Amino acid sequence: MSEEALLSAAAPAGLTPADEHRRAQPPAPGSRNARGRDAIQLLVLGAIVAGAGALRLAHLTGVPLDPYYDSAVRSMGTSLHDFLFGALEPGGTVSLDKPPLDLWPAVLMTKVFGFSALTARLPQALAGSATCGFLFLALRRAFGARAALLAAAAYALAPIAVITARSDTTDAIMASLCALALAMVARAIERDRLRYLAAAAILLALAFNVKLSESFPALPPLALAAYLGLAPTRPRLRIIAATGCLYVAAALSWLTFTLIVPAHDQPYAVGSTNGSPWNAAFVFNTIDRLKGVQTIEGAPGVYDPHRHYPQATVAERAAIPIAPPSAGRLLSRIGPLSGERLGLEVLVAALLGVPIALAALARGAPRDRRERVRRALLAALALWLAEGAVLFSAMARLHPRYTEAFTPAVAALLGIGVAAIGARPARSGVGRWGRLALLGGALAILLPYAHHLLYGTTALFVVVLCLGLAALALSLLAALLADRPLAGGLAALSSLALAIGVLAIPLSASLQAVSENASDGNILGSLPATELAHLSAYLERHQGSARFETAYDSATQMGALVLADGRPVLPLTTDEGHVIVSAGKLARLAAAGSVRYAVLSGPCPKPTETTNGDCSAPVRWLRAHGRDVSAAAGVPPGTIYELPAVSPSRPRQR
Repeated sequence: MSEEALLSAAAPAGLTPADEHRRAQPPAPGSRNARGRDAIQLLVLGAIVAGAGALRLAHLTGVPLDPYYDSAVRSMGTSLHDFLFGALEPGGTVSLDKPPLDLWPAVLMTKVFGFSALTARLPQALAGSATCGFLFLALRRAFGARAALLAAAAYALAPIAVITARSDTTDAIMASLCALALAMVARAIERDRLRYLAAAAILLALAFNVKLSESFPALPPLALAAYLGLAPTRPRLRIIAATGCLYVAAALSWLTFTLIVPAHDQPYAVGSTNGSPWNAAFVFNTIDRLKGVQTIEGAPGVYDPHRHYPQATVAERAAIPIAPPSAGRLLSRIGPLSGERLGLEVLVAALLGVPIALAALARGAPRDRRERVRRALLAALALWLAEGAVLFSAMARLHPRYTEAFTPAVAALLGIGVAAIGARPARSGVGRWGRLALLGGALAILLPYAHHLLYGTTALFVVVLCLGLAALALSLLAALLADRPLAGGLAALSSLALAIGVLAIPLSASLQAVSENASDGNILGSLPATELAHLSAYLERHQGSARFETAYDSATQMGALVLADGRPVLPLTTDEGHVIVSAGKLARLAAAGSVRYAVLSGPCPKPTETTNGDCSAPVRWLRAHGRDVSAAAGVPPGTIYELPAVSPSRPRQR
């Protein structure tokens, strides 16, 4: 059906298609109405961004620390070498398992304001808040302010996004860069300017240097948007290929930099099997993640479907392991990736946003540039949502924060779909009865699911139920009174009621997460406060002039000590027990007085085990030649050893 026919069918009595089309247009730029409208939109957007910031910043210092990343932030501020390579300790012997660009903002923040739990986390919280504004920029011109503001609000309140931005990880920065890249692609095809497309490629390359392959789900959708949205007279395939080359060159810039630095001047990359950042990036952080291979975080909790987990409170439900890979994994009732935290918004985006996208793509050739932009963005967002849903339903090893790879698309499609319920046919592309059917079908699925998530008829569910039914009733009245001026207002109220009802559950879950200081950060290298204090005090008294405060059995377990003291530590092994300091080298360093003590994280239950750093050759050597001084240090037996200041051929006499 042509656009004119659609408009004829949808227009109220007495209005021609041209009249309806004129009604659908925004005020002329620069007019008094346009300036007033823009001011109101900016005020609402400012309130949304401020609310997002409040959720991400409130009680931020109460969130548990992540010694792995925080020790890197502290260490990277000690020298340019450590800053460039992402060193995990001030001696620069080992580095992060990914490029350090993600932590550079935090390092700069701590250099200006001093190191603290707040300054180390502030960039993530600010980036998560800024994403709301980037989504608004991406959608406003093509879909209108209502859809753009709803998308911004959906992301602001999404519990997964809130928790991630409050954690000591950098997934929120990656999501923010992807959302800004979406805005640049939208601007490129709106104005037919290739410099915006180049900017999008650079932003996606930065996202790669933040979280590596986690940024990949954004690539095909944005390339598709560029292909569908650029003017047909352009050599689109060549433009996309050239932009892709720019992306690859920028994405690999830091990894390429490591190739020109001599290997002996580089830290050993944690997670790699050979010390190479390339190995850590593409094997450890890509192939192994998809295959579910055990990584530095340790063995994940395994969900047991036959076990009766405590589920009385939100905290108990969030502590249950993530469900195993399945088609309904993202809609789970329990776990840190439950429907309250993400699945409900995914379902709304799929039920309302995807049909709008399909309806747009099913129409004939776009009539003008604006319609071409809308179709391109809708196709891209639908693909992005589908990619994320399939990937995170099937991924063997999954942390909730990984889903930030597609939460911008979830929020965008939710905003577009909910806004379409109250939009004019000329804007939504769906007639009044089609919108009513779409809303009724969505509510028939969403309301029982919400009741399931909220564990019965609670006060919150009653609110959601009433708002959903109100939205349906208002939409029905708008359809029946289509020839009356009141119809547009009723449709807008229907959309507003639906938006409040849909976002009430994520808002409640986000407030609960903030009040409980929920985090999706790692606990690598954490130590009980008393044990850490005793260990630090003993080493400070006895380290003397040694270069290293201590040797440590594992690079991934030394974070708390580095974070507390900020002194060089010599790690002996890295992930999966890979030895980075041999027994011979450790003995030579001890004999030279460079290191006097060694700290062990645990025993070696199976001496033949090769993946446990506490069973490695250097640790076996220090147990055989060192002296256990744990009692004197006030820590559990077998924790700290004094190393012999003799050559390896002359064992200490006992």
